Amino acid sequence: MVACGLAVSALALALPAWRHLAAVTAASGWGYQVYYDDIERVSALAKDDRSNLYVTQEYRNGNGTLLKLPADGSVLQVMQGLSKPDGLLAYRGGIAISQEGGNLPVLWMHADKTTSLLIGQGVEQLASDGRYLYAIEDQASGRLLRFDPQNGKTVVLRDGLNEAEAITACPDGRLFYAEKKRGWVKRLNEDGVDETVWSGLNEPGYLLCTEEGLWASEDATHMARLLLLDNTGTEHVVLGHLRSPQTLLRVAPRHYLLAEQGRDRILELNRS
Repeated sequence: MVACGLAVSALALALPAWRHLAAVTAASGWGYQVYYDDIERVSALAKDDRSNLYVTQEYRNGNGTLLKLPADGSVLQVMQGLSKPDGLLAYRGGIAISQEGGNLPVLWMHADKTTSLLIGQGVEQLASDGRYLYAIEDQASGRLLRFDPQNGKTVVLRDGLNEAEAITACPDGRLFYAEKKRGWVKRLNEDGVDETVWSGLNEPGYLLCTEEGLWASEDATHMARLLLLDNTGTEHVVLGHLRSPQTLLRVAPRHYLLAEQGRDRILELNRS
């Protein structure tokens, strides 16, 4: 009985260790490699109109940073004093930056200056349809906000959302958002009745809409996935065994970068 008990204990310890160490798996037709390593708390990714790559480190209480990663492999700190910077977006010739760490501004870095666009409570992902800027709040009763750069006004499109971390705009103008704890993705409709288009996800924390379909990364500590809901409505597990994946950035057709926060690195994903 003692031996049996020891075996059970060993198995109980081995399972978390396996989940922690298991290598990332890729679906057939997809390949990945480590693009950049050793970036602690890596979260958001964006490229500006000059193809410069920007990355955030999601530290709390004013300890968050915005980094620039030039092609020569160096790391440049371009902004500090941020509180959980969890969203980046190439926006109007610059970079928009969200902060999840409180009632804080969404910032816009452009033309060697930084200005405030709107104030939100725990803002995560940002999106734009070419006219408006959309921001979503990660709160027990969060809001989906729309900012108009022409008049500087912010409109609440939805409220009462449950930890809604993700918002994306498709090339054709459709908008989708995710509620993390409910594990679903909804399409934003003008009539106010939003339809659920995807469910059964494990803590969806980021959305991206491309010509290939709707992407979602699961912000789970272990066994998280990068998923694609293609244009036929078929779900594909593109990457598995991830640890807290965050932003997925499209850099070219069938070529993406993925921030894997749980392993402090950025993965490069290609479709063969």
